[in-house]
Amino acid sequence: MKTSCGILIARVNTNEFDGSSTSPDKEKKTPIEYLLAHPGGPFFENKDNGSWTIPKGLVEEGEDLKDVALREFKEETNLSLDADKVKMIPLDQVKLKSGKIIHGWGVCVDKSFDTKQFKSNMFEMEYPPKSGQHKSFPEIDKIEFFSLNEAKKKINPAQICFLDKLEDIIIEEIK
Repeated sequence: MKTSCGILIARVNTNEFDGSSTSPDKEKKTPIEYLLAHPGGPFFENKDNGSWTIPKGLVEEGEDLKDVALREFKEETNLSLDADKVKMIPLDQVKLKSGKIIHGWGVCVDKSFDTKQFKSNMFEMEYPPKSGQHKSFPEIDKIEFFSLNEAKKKINPAQICFLDKLEDIIIEEIK
């Protein structure tokens, strides 16, 4: 069975936070936003709601799960998190319909967290199928911050629990 590890980034603007849940969304920007990744490649090209994910990648035998999450976040986004400076919050694990297990961690960043350096690694596949032609595609074609309610619409439904758990932890810590 395949296992992946990933990181859910929460951008917290403590100046706008009153200690309550960010759900339901208001017209204004919520004080907690979540960074999600849209998978690249032709299969996800025209898919939106329910197809976004946390940046994640496969674990090889014997690897430390937190190290994999940090590595894969860097590989898939080109954004760095300093393992010595960030607090990685365990968010449980989920099982996708495919049977893959995903271990998630949450990381809180402030509103200055910069995503301008985003650039995903590439993968190659035969496309169009059975054509004999191989094309390269980004593993992630875009990343974006979303409010809690919008993130719940965008993310793969099996990963919603990551959003809920991180939201609860952030609210409890800021109170």
